[in-house]
Amino acid sequence: MDNAAAFSSVWWIFILPVFGFLWQSLAGKIVVDNLGDKVGKRVMGFAAVIPVAIAFAIAVGLVGKLHNLPPDQRTVVLTLFDWIDIRSLHIPFEFRVDTLSMTMVLIITGIGSLIHLYATGYMAEEKDYPRFFTYLNLFIAAMLCLVLGNNLVLTFIGWEGVGLCSYLLIGFWYKDVENSKAANKAFIVNRIGDFGFTIGMFLLIFQASQDRNIIGVADPRWLSFDVLLPNAKLLFDANPQMAMMAAMCLFIGAMGKSAQFPLYLWLPDAMAGPTPVSALIHAATMVTSGVFLLNRMSPLYEASPTVGAIIALVGAFTALLGALIAFGQTDIKKVLAFSTVSQLGYMFIGCGVGAYWTGMFHVTTHAFFKALLFLGAGAVIHAMAHNQDMRNYGGLVKLLKITGATMIIGWAAISGVPFLSGAMSKEEILGAAVNSPVLLHVPGWGIFAGKIAGWVGFAVAFLTAAYMTRMTLLTFFSGEGRWKSIEPEHGHDHAHAHHEDHGHAHAHHHEDPHGFFYSDAEMKARELAEPHEHHHSLDKTHVPHEVPPSMWLPLVVLAALSVVGGIWLKNIVNFEHWLYPGLAEAHHGAVPESVILGVSIAVFIGGVGLGYLKYYKSLPDDESWDMSKWKRWRVSAGRQFGIDAAMMDFSLQGGAKLGAFLAGIDKWVVDGLVNAAGRIAEMFGGLLSRTQRGYVRGYALLMQAGVVAFIFYVIYLLSRMGAGN
Repeated sequence: MDNAAAFSSVWWIFILPVFGFLWQSLAGKIVVDNLGDKVGKRVMGFAAVIPVAIAFAIAVGLVGKLHNLPPDQRTVVLTLFDWIDIRSLHIPFEFRVDTLSMTMVLIITGIGSLIHLYATGYMAEEKDYPRFFTYLNLFIAAMLCLVLGNNLVLTFIGWEGVGLCSYLLIGFWYKDVENSKAANKAFIVNRIGDFGFTIGMFLLIFQASQDRNIIGVADPRWLSFDVLLPNAKLLFDANPQMAMMAAMCLFIGAMGKSAQFPLYLWLPDAMAGPTPVSALIHAATMVTSGVFLLNRMSPLYEASPTVGAIIALVGAFTALLGALIAFGQTDIKKVLAFSTVSQLGYMFIGCGVGAYWTGMFHVTTHAFFKALLFLGAGAVIHAMAHNQDMRNYGGLVKLLKITGATMIIGWAAISGVPFLSGAMSKEEILGAAVNSPVLLHVPGWGIFAGKIAGWVGFAVAFLTAAYMTRMTLLTFFSGEGRWKSIEPEHGHDHAHAHHEDHGHAHAHHHEDPHGFFYSDAEMKARELAEPHEHHHSLDKTHVPHEVPPSMWLPLVVLAALSVVGGIWLKNIVNFEHWLYPGLAEAHHGAVPESVILGVSIAVFIGGVGLGYLKYYKSLPDDESWDMSKWKRWRVSAGRQFGIDAAMMDFSLQGGAKLGAFLAGIDKWVVDGLVNAAGRIAEMFGGLLSRTQRGYVRGYALLMQAGVVAFIFYVIYLLSRMGAGN
């Protein structure tokens, strides 16, 4: 059996979630209506989980087969049908089975199936249950298309697919205007990145079409990765400027999907969607697309090291900014959202310094512990009457034993406890960075971009340990439950006060003149009738309760992966050589591994110690409900240092001014030229029309005038000739 036949089941990995999407969308309402709410939802929930779980099982089998092949043969291309065939350009619908794509497939389907299982419990009260799983299955299918596609065009289809699905899922509760705004923001910011992706793709197509004959590429599939990437160095050595432009444009695309500064703005607002959506976007799918793209196109980035240096510096700045902003958040999901922004910065540092495998290593471990933390946060929110403010928590470890224990493991993994998954991958990134020779050349200077990014990464590790300790202590420890001090009649006031602090008050519903969005009265009625996570009612009478098995089982599995995942991938799988089998042994630079480990442990102890001293007793006064007691820098961090507001003002007001300017150009220049040409023609036509009145005497007069003019012209010429003699 040849390799193509052995790996043909990869199509099922993609088709199964597509079937799930079609089943949910076509039959979901019929099943729920006929079987009843309880049984119908169980059937549809089961039907949503099974396709993704089977896809994961198939992927495990294919990875086993791939592992048994010699390292240099671990790339198999399978073609389903001819897709685009124009003269010399041939783009088939083809999937690529290799170590990189299958690693991503395992993450997407494995973590994705756990999140689907969790969602069956979390969304049990949701009226639009089948619609939620319709979007969720489609999200998985789009992401699989992105990672399995064997050419940039097919990758772009998946790229746009996850963008559409994120829009649908973030705005799932679409009649709440704030959710709709968050979905729109995510969609628009991602379009900026997608524009960069598109330009980069066309630059690559242009360059390859110009030079493929010169370097001897005869395969008509010259845009396929298995043809293009092995020739990338030859292709771009001839035109390094083109390589740099293409690499930079694709990096802008990666910035949009993976929320790098300044295109990170959409990710925190994506918390408006249900918590399983947040977990799926943050841990297993969309935000990892950019890191995957950098890995897939690594031959291109190796031909343009300047872009690599920029990537490392942007990643370091994003990591630092996300960590600082996390200190100003009181919403437990917002803390995790900015943590994701920060951790993505680490991944970009790894790719920027050329250690691409470290970026993917952190993608994998981050999927374990960040999915755990998000789902755990969802369990806490579920237990706390859907209130998301950590200031209302405290002492929950006694009441939520499974959720508490698993989230503490997640805290340990991300904070840097030695040998846990987060620490393992982070140390690999920072070790590669501080020993990196990557330079950013500016006139008269050579900036050690890799080393700077590496040491900034250590500072971020200190901050990470501190803000994650803050979140964990305020939630599970820090004295007794603080919600017990909330009087029933004031519960909503507290919650609303919190949301007003962060610009999420629901007093905006008056602005809709069309009646599409919920009014204030409708929102209140819905809060009472349908308790969802975006509603908030918590008071002293509330008794927190542990989540059902469908929700805590994924937490236990993810906690186990967070403990052993890192060390298993590094020491047993040998992840570096699994991804890049031809790669030379890991570089050992001036900063030895023992120093990296020592500094990592030191910043971990420092960060946890700082958090423990400040938060272990109770909620500090300078982070209480009284915002006047807050330190100025923390208030500023809560408002994202004004970056979000400035960007919104710039884009809205600047966009309005730009639109007005372009409208003026259209009115006065474009329309003006066209109208002026018409009026001039009309004027001349009017003058000439006066000569065409049908009177013979008029024509005779014109003829006489013409003869006279001709005679004068002849006389003029003769006089010039005479003057010349």
